[in-house]
Amino acid sequence: MSDIEKVKKLRQSTGAGFKDCNSALKESNGDLDKAIEILRIKGVSKASKKMSRDANEGVIALSGDENQTSVIEVNCETDFVAKNQDFINFVKELSEINNKCSSKIEKVKSNLMKNGKSVDENIVSLISKIGEKITIGRAKTINNSGSKNFTYLHSVVKDNLSKLAVITSIETKEKNEKIDLFGKQLTMHVAASNPLAIDLDSLDENIISKEQKLIAEELKNLGKTEDVVKKISLGKINKFKQENSLMNQAWVMEPKKKVKEIISELNISDLKIKEFYRLKIGE
Repeated sequence: MSDIEKVKKLRQSTGAGFKDCNSALKESNGDLDKAIEILRIKGVSKASKKMSRDANEGVIALSGDENQTSVIEVNCETDFVAKNQDFINFVKELSEINNKCSSKIEKVKSNLMKNGKSVDENIVSLISKIGEKITIGRAKTINNSGSKNFTYLHSVVKDNLSKLAVITSIETKEKNEKIDLFGKQLTMHVAASNPLAIDLDSLDENIISKEQKLIAEELKNLGKTEDVVKKISLGKINKFKQENSLMNQAWVMEPKKKVKEIISELNISDLKIKEFYRLKIGE
């Protein structure tokens, strides 16, 4: 086998670049098995160095069906790599594994992929081949008994990969086009309005506390009396709660009405929004 044929074979089996393959063959005196081992070791070394860099680009992958739906965030350093076919192929397979593992990340990372290697091992290989830091970010699986999941992808990169994904879970015994239309519109509303909770009572107390501190800091130099400051502060925090609870938000498709009013107009007594999840890359 000629040197150039060995380089080609090594590239096919490892996915490494021409220069790296050529260098590894020289180091191994033409032994392909040793060259593969050299590239593997160097790949891990290169990958560990790249892991200290920032990775704020990437894609959100959505998988599953109306009963169980999952999203997973995979980050890289540049948008260019997010559109790389090797990266896309990896993320598409990873998204199916994520749904199968119900977004249990440690289980996902140790799961074997089609090439017989674990997800973690494939990430190391991909970093070595592409030359950028690649990490698995947030992940979520929604599966509520008696509910139907609806999804929305915004800024689609390819197929089930996008920059923003939303899952909403709606519970009702009714099955008709009216429910399907509302479910679709609701996911678009969540994508646009980014609510923090379904209703006022579900808002995280820690988030409210942080907002109150920010408001207090904003108002302390106004030169107003303590009573006036309290009234302004109360008004601002109430507005914050209204704007960030899904049921009290202005409906994107008809801003003069709130989401809860739209639900009331549907006149479906058992309809309930069980859960929602919005995931935007790097946010």
